[in-house]
Amino acid sequence: MKFGIFDHIDMAGDRPLATQYDERLTFAQAADEAGFYCLHIAEHHASPLNTVPVPGIWLGALARVTKRMRLGPLVYLLPLYSPLRLAEEICILDHLSKGRLDVGVGRGVSPFELAYHKIKHDDSRDIFADAYKALNTALTSELFSYESERYNYKNVPMPLRPLQQPTPPMWYGSSNATGSAWAGDHGLHFASNGPTERAKGNIQVFREHFAKHGKAAHPKPEFEGGVVVGVGRQIVVAETEAEALRIAKPAAEHHHANLTYLLRVHASDEAAKRFQVPTRAGLEEQMADGSMIVGTPATVAEKIAEQVETMGLNYMMAYLFFGTMQLSDALRSLELFRSEVMPKFA
Repeated sequence: MKFGIFDHIDMAGDRPLATQYDERLTFAQAADEAGFYCLHIAEHHASPLNTVPVPGIWLGALARVTKRMRLGPLVYLLPLYSPLRLAEEICILDHLSKGRLDVGVGRGVSPFELAYHKIKHDDSRDIFADAYKALNTALTSELFSYESERYNYKNVPMPLRPLQQPTPPMWYGSSNATGSAWAGDHGLHFASNGPTERAKGNIQVFREHFAKHGKAAHPKPEFEGGVVVGVGRQIVVAETEAEALRIAKPAAEHHHANLTYLLRVHASDEAAKRFQVPTRAGLEEQMADGSMIVGTPATVAEKIAEQVETMGLNYMMAYLFFGTMQLSDALRSLELFRSEVMPKFA
């Protein structure tokens, strides 16, 4: 069982964005020293949910302030990229991090964000699958040629090559059965989110399809079966239950407002609403459904153990810094997680 870090870097109210960036870099250094496996960063657009909508820039900064922890997007929204340009970016980041890059890919969960980029949500899955094939061809070719309805490359020189050969490990994050099946069919490392029962169903679908595929496309020997099977959880740890709740409640409420911002902007767009992943606003509801874990180290460890057993996990991404949370509270939560929670799963 290993633990990683997940982050949107959502807007934190009155704190200047430059301050937030500095705080997150400090937090990343602490997570690196604490022994977390990987730091995953989201990609979202036109929303206060994500203040690093160009994840490659942020990952370049992270590569220079960390030494051991792996780094990567979860996920690059492939329909929004030129496969050639993205392949070159991946190569740069893999070398900047000295081979610590893990690449998450996806199509984008938000129809609103895709629409801003002139991508129809109904077309996004087919575009994603095509872009994924083109990207992998580019990463593994000295002369890149690929032809499809959308992309046409012929004998493009690829002097930049990944440090990790043939490519960095590839991940897929999904909150639905269709994406979970695709990830299993292609042998990618996998992470889900949301309420425990829904995540459990997605993981089951992934495992069934992965078993048919037979093996990981990019094996990780440090994980059972060579493949990561994980879930993301917002987590707040404090010395007492009351203190954990004091920190978690306003941070969770602010984060949820950021999470649902575009849904409110497009409140009259009934057709698009059906694509939104349902979320629960109340802290108590999120704790009850398993998407948020709050409490003392003993409580947090107990809840994690329950989810590991229920879902069959070998990986959990701890979302320890979100919403209006102060850096000091996030660092304290991280330290308690490192010293009193992680050892129980070593």
